[in-house]
Amino acid sequence: MKNTAKTSRDFVALESRRREGMRLLGRGMPQAEVARQLGVSRPTVLRWNRMRRQRKGGAWKRRRLGRPPKITGAHLDRLALALKQGAQAHGFLNDLWTLPRIAQVLERECGVRTHPSHLWKVLVRLGWSCQRPGGKAAERDEQAIAQWKRYTWPALKKRPETKAEPCCLSTKAD
Repeated sequence: MKNTAKTSRDFVALESRRREGMRLLGRGMPQAEVARQLGVSRPTVLRWNRMRRQRKGGAWKRRRLGRPPKITGAHLDRLALALKQGAQAHGFLNDLWTLPRIAQVLERECGVRTHPSHLWKVLVRLGWSCQRPGGKAAERDEQAIAQWKRYTWPALKKRPETKAEPCCLSTKAD
């Protein structure tokens, strides 16, 4: 059956259905009947029957679909360790991690080259979240800022010298 809904597949349910089909085929049930009972196509049941004969219904598990991942578990461990060391430990000017920096470190440490925009998924798997640095400097003097806002700014602020006469323009034709 084709997955037309563009949803993720439930591999556990697919595996249990395949095992049930193999069990029914082992009992001698016709392929057409197995297909009808399980709601699959006959070519699928034919493939199951071939697998059953080849492997004797043993521990056969469907391989992962799609392209194998570039970043393995060992790479993730090394990347997590590098991230905990901080960006400055890897030669950057400040301790701010950006996706391009992480991509550079991943390539340097693990030899894996990947596009920076894909790394946010990797960071989520490692338990990291996207955060923006605070816009306030560590050397900031809150008392001086409050004084400036209260006294200096009102003196600098431009105000009209005299209040102008109200302007009244009529759009009516006389």
